[in-house]
Amino acid sequence: MSADNAVEPCAACGNRYDKSFQIIMDDRRYTFDCFECAIHVLAPVCDRCGVRIIGHDLEADGAFYCCGHCARAEGVAELEDRV
Repeated sequence: MSADNAVEPCAACGNRYDKSFQIIMDDRRYTFDCFECAIHVLAPVCDRCGVRIIGHDLEADGAFYCCGHCARAEGVAELEDRV
């Protein structure tokens, strides 16, 4: 079997890589060739600025924010980056 047929393609870019990995999220299995692709597909997006959230997010009423500034800009005063 050739290397191209040995592994499933990356869910983001379609690359077949012998060092790929899988993540199971919400009962769905994804194959990725790198963390960058995994972030692109799975990381939540800030509802204000659109940045991919790869650390701890802030959440209010089902909306995700990358930081307290974005949350406050959307009228959510209770969320802070630090207490």
